[in-house]
Amino acid sequence: MALHTFRHLLPIRFFFIFPSKSPFQTLPISPFSSYQAATTMKKTFSHIFQECSGRKALDPGKQAHARMILTGFKPTVFVTNCLIQMYIKCSNLEFASNVFDGMPQRDTVSWNAMIFGYAGRGDIEVAQALFDAMPARDVVSWNSLLSGYLHNGDHRKVTEVFMQMGRMDTVFDRTTFAVVLKCCSSLEDYGGGIQIHGLAVKMGFDCDVVTGSALVDMYAKCKKLDCSIQFFHSMPEKNWVSWSAIIAGCVQNDDLRGGLELFKEMATAGVGVSQSTFASVFRSCAGLSALRLGCQLHGYALKTDFGTDVIVGTATLDMYTKCNNLSDAQKLFNSLPNHTLQSYNAIIVGYARSDKGIEALEMFQLLQKSGLGLDEVSLSGAFRACAAIKGDLEGLQVHGLSIKSLCQSNICVANAILDMYGKCGALVEASHVFEGMVNRDAISWNAIIAAHEQNGNEEQTLSLFVGMLRSGLEPDEFTYGSVLKACAGWQALSCGMEIHSRIIKSRMGLDSFVGSALIDMYSKCGIMEESEKLNDRLVEHTVVSWNAVISGFSLQKQSEEALKIFAKMLEMGVDPDNFTYASILDTCANLVTAELGKQIHAQIIKKELQSDAYISSTLVDMYSKCGNMQDSRLIFEKATNRDFVTWNAMVCGYAQHGLGEEALKIFEDMQHENVKPNHATFIAVLRACGHMGLVEKGLHYFHSMLDDYGLDPQLEHYSCVVDIMGRSGQVVNALELIEGMPFEADAVIWRTLLSICKIHGNVEVAEKAAYSIMQLEPQDSAAYVLLANIYANAGMWNEVTKLRKMMRFNGLKKEPGCSWIEIKSEVHTFLVGDKAHPRSREIYENLDLLTDEMKWIGYMPDIDFTLNDDELRCVASCLIRVFSE
Repeated sequence: MALHTFRHLLPIRFFFIFPSKSPFQTLPISPFSSYQAATTMKKTFSHIFQECSGRKALDPGKQAHARMILTGFKPTVFVTNCLIQMYIKCSNLEFASNVFDGMPQRDTVSWNAMIFGYAGRGDIEVAQALFDAMPARDVVSWNSLLSGYLHNGDHRKVTEVFMQMGRMDTVFDRTTFAVVLKCCSSLEDYGGGIQIHGLAVKMGFDCDVVTGSALVDMYAKCKKLDCSIQFFHSMPEKNWVSWSAIIAGCVQNDDLRGGLELFKEMATAGVGVSQSTFASVFRSCAGLSALRLGCQLHGYALKTDFGTDVIVGTATLDMYTKCNNLSDAQKLFNSLPNHTLQSYNAIIVGYARSDKGIEALEMFQLLQKSGLGLDEVSLSGAFRACAAIKGDLEGLQVHGLSIKSLCQSNICVANAILDMYGKCGALVEASHVFEGMVNRDAISWNAIIAAHEQNGNEEQTLSLFVGMLRSGLEPDEFTYGSVLKACAGWQALSCGMEIHSRIIKSRMGLDSFVGSALIDMYSKCGIMEESEKLNDRLVEHTVVSWNAVISGFSLQKQSEEALKIFAKMLEMGVDPDNFTYASILDTCANLVTAELGKQIHAQIIKKELQSDAYISSTLVDMYSKCGNMQDSRLIFEKATNRDFVTWNAMVCGYAQHGLGEEALKIFEDMQHENVKPNHATFIAVLRACGHMGLVEKGLHYFHSMLDDYGLDPQLEHYSCVVDIMGRSGQVVNALELIEGMPFEADAVIWRTLLSICKIHGNVEVAEKAAYSIMQLEPQDSAAYVLLANIYANAGMWNEVTKLRKMMRFNGLKKEPGCSWIEIKSEVHTFLVGDKAHPRSREIYENLDLLTDEMKWIGYMPDIDFTLNDDELRCVASCLIRVFSE
C-alpha cells in the first residue's frame, strides 16, 4: 500500500545524528532550543522511522522509539504514523497495534496502516473490523481491504467490496483497478475483466500505465493473448511492468517465440529488465530447448547484476536442466550465494527428468540437511528419481518421509508415489496407495492403469479402465495409450475394437499419439489391413505411427511388406529414427538379405546412430543371422554402449552357428563386465554347452541361474539340460530332472528325452517318455513311430506289432516325411516323393549328382529303420535348395 506523503513537516525540536560508519548503531540525542541547530543536525524522528521502514531495520527503529519516549517528546500524528508503518514493514504488528491503541488522535493514514498490516498478515477479520470502525474512509482504506481479501484468496469478497465501493460513490483510483483486475486474472473471469475494462475507459484510466499493465495481465491470464497484445501496443505509456506482463503472458499461453521477440523489442527500447522478465524468457528457452540463447541470456543477466539474484538464478538453473545441460546446471547451483527450496527443486527435478536418479537423490539428501523443508515438488522429484533407478527400497523411505511431512494427502505427491511403485514393479503397494486415496483425478487413474500395463497385468489394466469410466472421469490420450498396449499384449482384439469405437466417439481417433497406439494394437493382433488404413487416415504422420506399421508387418513375418512401408515412409519425407532402423534390420535378418542390411547400416553410420545400444544389438543380430559372424563380431567390438541385449545377440549368434567355444568365451567376458544375463542368455549358453558336450559346465551354468542371478529356470532351460545330459548318456538322470521340475513337463521336453533314448537304446525311459507324449498329444503319431523304431532297434518285434495295432485302432497314420525352407518370406515345402514343385526336375537332377558324390567319398547313410529312399531324397532335396539359393 502506498501511504500518503506530506509536503510539510511540523517543527520538531529533537534531532538525531547518524554515525558515519553505520546508521544502525545506538543513536545519541542532543536537545537544542534554537532552530540554528538545524544546520548541524541530520535526521528527525520521522526521517529515522521512514529510513528504518525502508531498510526493514527493526532494532534501530526500536532504539529511536525508546529515545523518543525517554526524552518525553510528544509526537505528532504524522510521526506516530511513521512509527506504526516502521513496525508493520518490520513484521512486528503487535508493537504497531500498541502504538495505534495509545494514539490520542488518529487520522485516516493511521487506520489505513493498521488495515493494511492485518490484511497482509492474513488476519482479514481484524482488518475488516478496523475498516468498519473507521470514522472516515478514503480510497486507500478500500484498496487496503480489497488487497487483503485478494491476498487471502477470497475472490468473491473482493467483488463484493468493489461493488460496495461503487454504491458508496467512492472514487476509484489506479490501485483499485489493478487489484480488481488481478482478481479477474486469478479467476480467469474474461467477462468480468471486460466489464472492468469498460469502467476504466469510462473513468479515463485506460491510458494509465498501472491500470493498463493490469489489463494486459488479465487478458493474457484469461487465455486471450491476442487481446492482450493488441491492448499492449495501444498503450501510450509503457514501463517495465507492462513489458514484463506481456512477455509473461506469451509464455503462459505457450507463445514462447513471441515472448522472446517482445523481450528483444524491450531491450531495443532501453527498458530495464526485472526478475520476472528474466524468469519468463528463461522459461521460453527451456520450452524451446534453446540452450544457446539461454546461455546468452545468462550472460546478459550476469552483466546486469542479476547473477546473484536467487529468483533469476533458479530460473536459469531450470532452463539448463530442461535443455539437458546438467553439468552447467550443477555449476550454477553451486555458485548461487543462497539456495532456496525452489533452486533445490529445480536441480532435483532436472536430474530425475534425465533419468539420473542417483544424482537426484543425492541433491534431495542435501535439501533435507539444509533445513529448508520439503514441498510437493521436492517429493515428486524424489519419487521420479526412485522410479528412474527402479529403487523400490529408496521409494519406500521417501514414501515414509512424505507421510511424516503430511504431504501424502497432496494429490500430486500421491500420483508420484503411484507412478514410482508401478515402475518399480511393486503392484501391491501401488494398489494400496490408490485404494487409500480420498481424491483421485485422471492422472491417478492413468498412473495405476499404466502400472499394471507396464508389469504385464493386462486383465487388471482393462478392469481398472472400466472402473475409471464408472467413476465419471473421461479418459485422455495417456489412458487410451495404456489400455491399447494392454489389448496388444493380450491380443484382445475384441476389447481393442470396443475401445477404438469409444475413441472415435470422443473424436481422438486422428490424434497422432492415440492413432499410433491403435495402429500398434491392430498390428500385434495381426490385423495389418486395418493398421495400414489407420496410418493413412492420420492427420499428422509421425515416425511413431510408421514404426508401428513396420514392426507389425515384421512381427507377422511379412518382411517384404515391411520393406514396402519403409520405402513409402521415406517417400513421404519422414525421417527414420533408431527404432525404425532396428525394425528394418530385423526384417533383413528374417529375409537373410545381407546386402540390404549393409545399405541400412550405411544410413545408420551417416546419421551417427551406431552408438545407440538398440541399433548396435540389432546389427550384431542381423549379421549373425545372415551368416556373417566376422562382421557381427566387428560391430560388437566397436559398440560403445553394450547392454545385455548386445551381449545376448553375440552369444546367441555363436550358439546358433554351432560355435560353442566362442559363445562361452563371450559369456565369460559378459560376466567379467558385470553385465547381468537374462533367461535368453542362458538358453544360448546351455545350447552351446550341448553342442560341445560340456555336461559339467552346462549343469554349472544351469544352477548358477538361480544361485548367482536369481533367475528361475524355465521349461526351455530344462529342455536344454535334458539334451546336454542325454548327449552324454545320462538318460536316467535326464528323466529324474524332468520329474523334479517345479512345473508340468510339456510334449517338447518329452520328445527331447525320447530322441535321446533312441540314440542310447534306453527302452525303459523311452516308454515313459512316449506314454507321456501320448497323454499330452494323443493324435501325435511321431511318438508311436519313434518308440516303434526303438523297439525295432532292440529286437522287440512283438512290441512293434502292438504299437502298430494301437495306431490303427486310434486311426493314426505315419505322417510322410516333410521338409521346408523359407526364401524371401515364401515357404517351399517338400513331401516324400513330391514332384509338385515347379522346379522339381532340377531338384532331382541335382539330388542325383549329390548322391553320387556322397557315395564316391565313401559316405554310407544309416537308414536301417528311420528313412526310406524317398525320404532320404526329400531331405537331400532341401539341402540342394539351400545351397543353390
